[in-house]
Amino acid sequence: MNPWIGWALAALAFFVGWRAWGWQGVVLAFSVVAFWLLLQFTRISRVMRRAGQAPIGHVASAVMLHSKLHAGMPLIDVLRLTGSLGRKTAETPETFAWADPGGTQVQVEFEGGRCARWTLQREDGAAPETTAPL
Repeated sequence: MNPWIGWALAALAFFVGWRAWGWQGVVLAFSVVAFWLLLQFTRISRVMRRAGQAPIGHVASAVMLHSKLHAGMPLIDVLRLTGSLGRKTAETPETFAWADPGGTQVQVEFEGGRCARWTLQREDGAAPETTAPL
């Protein structure tokens, strides 16, 4: 979600709470916003804990990962798909790689924390399959 939308919704919750119930509404709005932030933190912590326990750069099936990726996907969603942290292969653009036990590898380029391009490289030496947004 765009951060501006989140901040606008939080401000709207405070405004509606104030208009409807006064200071009790503001307390309720604060509670709702704090609960939402805790839910997001817990979600990210769970994904990072799971990814941190797996071998770096390992994925069960690189071909399945390649098929599930799409442009604009946030890094946290890619980590949820892979189940592990990626092996960093380049700084600019920020590129991470995941390989499966058969040697097939997926390299994913991120721009602004979102998936921009990805490449599937097979072990047998076939030409790499590059995918970019249309």
